[in-house]
Amino acid sequence: MTKFNLDGKVAMVTGGNSGIGLGMADALAEAGASVCIIGRDQQKLDAAYDKLAAHGGKVLALQCDVSDEQKLTAAFDQCLAELGPVDSCFANAGVPSRGTAFHEMTTTEWREITSVNLDGVFLTFRAAIKQMLEAGRGGSLVVTSSLSAHQGQPRGEHYASSKGGVLSMIRSLAVEYARYGIRANAIVPGWIDTPMTAPLFRWEKFAKAVMPRIPQRRWGLPEDFGAVAVYLASDASAYHSGDDLLIDGAYSLF
Repeated sequence: MTKFNLDGKVAMVTGGNSGIGLGMADALAEAGASVCIIGRDQQKLDAAYDKLAAHGGKVLALQCDVSDEQKLTAAFDQCLAELGPVDSCFANAGVPSRGTAFHEMTTTEWREITSVNLDGVFLTFRAAIKQMLEAGRGGSLVVTSSLSAHQGQPRGEHYASSKGGVLSMIRSLAVEYARYGIRANAIVPGWIDTPMTAPLFRWEKFAKAVMPRIPQRRWGLPEDFGAVAVYLASDASAYHSGDDLLIDGAYSLF
């Protein structure tokens, strides 16, 4: 299974300091990749750095808001200087909605979500593609979407719109950059136990309504995304592009 070995490869994970992003970054580091994680919370970055560095490879942890074009560009430049050009880029950083009714939603609220969840993905992938084209060895683009891209999310239209938008972006990128050996795929998580969802999962009414609809009868965990991250970053997925990989314990089927 040597195609799954990531020795010599560089992976970047935005939002890689906690939750699904850290679950993916940890598996990538364990598989041999040099990993750059980006996040806004320095304390979480420090803890994530220690966890990834324990695998013995190169790790870079950078504090950055992906909606800040100048700072994100600087982060990519630093990654290039210290680790080399990015081979796989996981655009995972995201912010949740506040549950505001659509007709009461302000433009500021709308843009707080889309500036990170949609614009941030654009800025991340644009920078990654530039490095991949310059290096001339192809690469893998992966975005973290959401079930809200497929199902109705009341009081979360801005979040759902951003997560649906990145699916369309991925399909277009898969077609446009295939000739350069760059593939693009989306991961679509179900109900995953992360710092973002923890308050919701502690709400007894919600848990009693949702858990019976999950055939596996458990919340997903960040580590459930490790294997698929390694697969998408590796040569094993060389002909896999333009896809949505649903990881929800069969919730959407039941």
